[in-house]
Amino acid sequence: MAKKIIKGSSSPLRGEIIPPGDKSISHRALILGSLANGTSIVKDFLISDDTLSTANAMRSLGIPIDINGTHVKVSGNGIHGLRESQKIIDCGNSGTTTRLLTGLLSAQKFMSKLTGDKYLQERPMKRVVGPLSQMGAQIAGEEDGNKLPLTITGAELRGISYKLPVASAQVKSAILLAGMYAQGETEVIEPEASRDHTERMLSYLGVPIEKSGNTIKIHKVDLIEHGEIIVPADLSSAAFFIVAALITPNSEILIKNVGINPLRTGIIDILKSMDGDISIINERDVNGEPIGDIVARSSNLHATEISGALIPKAIDELPLAAVAASFAQGETIIKDAGELRVKETDRISAMASELGKLGVHVEEFEDGMLIRGSESLTGAKCSSWGDHRIAMSIAVAATRANGETEIEDADCVSVSYPGFFEVIDELRQ
Repeated sequence: MAKKIIKGSSSPLRGEIIPPGDKSISHRALILGSLANGTSIVKDFLISDDTLSTANAMRSLGIPIDINGTHVKVSGNGIHGLRESQKIIDCGNSGTTTRLLTGLLSAQKFMSKLTGDKYLQERPMKRVVGPLSQMGAQIAGEEDGNKLPLTITGAELRGISYKLPVASAQVKSAILLAGMYAQGETEVIEPEASRDHTERMLSYLGVPIEKSGNTIKIHKVDLIEHGEIIVPADLSSAAFFIVAALITPNSEILIKNVGINPLRTGIIDILKSMDGDISIINERDVNGEPIGDIVARSSNLHATEISGALIPKAIDELPLAAVAASFAQGETIIKDAGELRVKETDRISAMASELGKLGVHVEEFEDGMLIRGSESLTGAKCSSWGDHRIAMSIAVAATRANGETEIEDADCVSVSYPGFFEVIDELRQ
């Protein structure tokens, strides 16, 4: 497992970057493109371990997918055009692949088996399996369907009204994908709005979908139109460099073509509440998704409270918010974030542990943590916990720590941001 050495420095970060394409949108472009009538072209696609897991899964289900750099051709075979895979579908480390395909495959006229790597096999699937079973899905797996591997026997589904106990775009999307095949109306009610890339892409590809407040409804679908999908740069990836610029003196970075979906910009709201100097320019709309360029400059950060409706809008970036808090004056509280414990790893324990090694005072709660800002951090031997976002978050903190920080199993960043470490080096020159 590859290790990475990060040398702390006060050298300013300057330059322009375009992060890789949005991971969530790249996954959905492959899945919905596979169900469309005709060929869809996906531009600025994210090439990463997770998205390639989805590509290989759809190929095993009979869909020709041609990847040429960040340009992808998906030869859709229609809403009923999938065929039974001749092998167990390996979802790698990707929870999105697993949960969305569980919804989709529940409605097919064949049997499927899903598995994943050792980390994915520990992640809970009952949150998806439960509502799908209410729709008539036949799903068996370890711990009564809560853990991979899962065996999915295609069945006739019926629409349900389901109130999500916790806001989750993955669970919502799985139910909506199943709902495209179900008899009657399928309704999902969210406690808080979660990212809506599935709904936006369905609408863009001509699928009728009703949305009122936090309630989304879909009916049985006969046709998904093919189209051109331009994937915006991933805000989750851009956020690492936003924080790096904020905490490094005399820095200014321009990050271009970033998706600024209002249900994804929680991290920007959080950083602005900490007095982060961030501006969004050149805003525009591309295939139903808002895009803009982000300017981030060095800032004197102050502590804040992160809770409530902000949490689902920033769930993937909360480890990074903890890094920003490590350099802010005062004590930052993160709460209502129990969802972090069931991500690729337990991200609350992971960040408390690794920031602690760097000298940050962190108190861990069941649903969050308290971080006391520090004047200086000290390099240490850290672990990624096999989680790409933990690795990159600790790397950002390490750029401002005294001395060297060694991150074990750092190659897990390839799940979402191959080349991440090289970009940090380029901005420092």
